Amino acid sequence: MFCTFAGMLKDIRQVDVTEITSFVKAQGEKPFRGRQIMEWLWKNGVTDFDRMSNLPARLRESLKEHFTLSGLLIKTEQISKDKTRKFGFRCPDGLIVEGVQIPSQGRVTACLSSQVGCPLNCSFCATASLKSRRNLSAGEIFDQVILLQDASQEAYGTHLSNHVFMGMGEPLLNYDSVTGAISHMTSEKGLGISPRRITLSTAGLTKGITRLAREKVKFNLAISLHTANDLKRSSLMPVNKSNPLPELAESLKLFYQETGTRISYEYLLMKDFNDSLRDARELAAFCKITPCKINLIEYNEVEGSIHHKTTPEKMQAFVDFLESLNMIVNIRRSRGQDIDAACGQLACKSG
Repeated sequence: MFCTFAGMLKDIRQVDVTEITSFVKAQGEKPFRGRQIMEWLWKNGVTDFDRMSNLPARLRESLKEHFTLSGLLIKTEQISKDKTRKFGFRCPDGLIVEGVQIPSQGRVTACLSSQVGCPLNCSFCATASLKSRRNLSAGEIFDQVILLQDASQEAYGTHLSNHVFMGMGEPLLNYDSVTGAISHMTSEKGLGISPRRITLSTAGLTKGITRLAREKVKFNLAISLHTANDLKRSSLMPVNKSNPLPELAESLKLFYQETGTRISYEYLLMKDFNDSLRDARELAAFCKITPCKINLIEYNEVEGSIHHKTTPEKMQAFVDFLESLNMIVNIRRSRGQDIDAACGQLACKSG
């Protein structure tokens, strides 16, 4: 029941509390031991059965015999001149995934990955240069939170303030693991993080957005938009061909209708591609489908890309036009660019 055959034990972090409780009862233990195990896994974030110190030694040995438990390890760490920190996490199978810690004005944001590599092949993103290997498990996503939390406490003496799924991979292609990890992050029996402190960023997979809407999720949604012109967007982001802007708009209207949560739009300003006033007008027309905010992002140069950063003058004109229409606009400056940790730069380079 609890394992398949020799050498293929089940990952305990893919087991729910009901199955864990059944297991401990089968070992002759009281049902409350199941709750203790889940607390060790999802509240304390342990990745070693021997650290479950309030369990009987006999039960810990039984857990080792029937389940696996392993986590991410920090392989590399780089610190930017602006104090941004990039971590290379080694998965149990040896693959590397990156996460970023961004301190600013008394807050620390964790940028989390959902996949090893990414299959979307967006032309502005360095992660597209990597081979798409696999989805991360809910446990591996959760590990990033724990490791970045510990690093934040050590470096700044404070908890992480915000968590954004803006690292490697497309979260909605790993829907169950990402939402499962978020469930443990926000649960009172887990880390107790407010869902309003969590943002999932997607390239615009309409079926996934619709599912989020139907499930009435409480966390924030950001759309990696970058242009509101269908032809341009398809050339920039191939995923747009199967998720065109009219369909994306319908899924976003449903998301707002079901959750009441304002949409955020991420928009990289690229010279002579999407930085004209016509582009701003198209963006404004699209974004007015629901209450929203627009995050204009400095483009970070990526090796092999045809795109370049816009000028400060064009960026300001873009902002002024949107604000003249009473739209909420934020400018996000590049952080960690010198260590390839900025938006679109994650490609497992260790410097």
